Amino acid sequence: MNTQCFIVLALAFGVAVAQESFKCPDDFGFYPHHNSCDKYWKCDNGVAELKTCGNGLAFDNTDSKYLTENCDYLHNVDCGDRTQLEPPISTPHCARLYGIFADEAKCDVFWNCWNGEASRYQCSPGLAYDREARVCMWADQVPECRNEEVANGFSCANPGEVANAGSFSRHAHPEDCRKYYICLEGVAREYGCPIGTVFKIGDSDGTGNCEDPEDVPGCEDYYGDLDLKSIRKSELLAGLKSDGQSRPDQPKHLKPRPQKEN
Repeated sequence: MNTQCFIVLALAFGVAVAQESFKCPDDFGFYPHHNSCDKYWKCDNGVAELKTCGNGLAFDNTDSKYLTENCDYLHNVDCGDRTQLEPPISTPHCARLYGIFADEAKCDVFWNCWNGEASRYQCSPGLAYDREARVCMWADQVPECRNEEVANGFSCANPGEVANAGSFSRHAHPEDCRKYYICLEGVAREYGCPIGTVFKIGDSDGTGNCEDPEDVPGCEDYYGDLDLKSIRKSELLAGLKSDGQSRPDQPKHLKPRPQKEN
């Protein structure tokens, strides 16, 4: 019985060694593992060494000359038949040590993890992190997100309740002079005026535009001591004027939007 057990163990060990053996096609190069996506072979002077990418990374085998040693995020690598992966090693906010992961509580927040260290990122106003596309998209287009979560509880009026009968309506943010909401088919999306301007409520309900702070009663001091003339002349502002979703650093002391008297 002992002899039979020894033979079985010896055969199993021989199979394991055979599975991990690799003959270098060339003296130098980096070659994908036959069934593991996060392992690869490094050949140096014809000698093969088995290497493993960081937890959450996979070996990129797109170099047809096999001269590139590159481990990339799992979602960036087409593993094909290389389906095996090392077990995940998790840390706070990180399902694996490396990767980009959605926040479990806030749908407009995501985490970039590098060696288990998580860096927090937040999408621009009105956007949420899409787990499949791995980009920030409109909150109403992200299945895991309720639009109210990133619209600070703001909800659009029912059809017919807004005097402005256009396809969409604009509404001031209740607390921030620079921000405003656009209601499109009942869905609220948060926008921000270009830096140097604030949102001015229009004469008709559901209308308004981004204007100079001095032209908006109650928001004149929104930017404090910032030199708005210099800002408007800068190349930065020129680029931001075409992007209503840009959100540069906010002034340290924001003045709340004044409330209308009843």
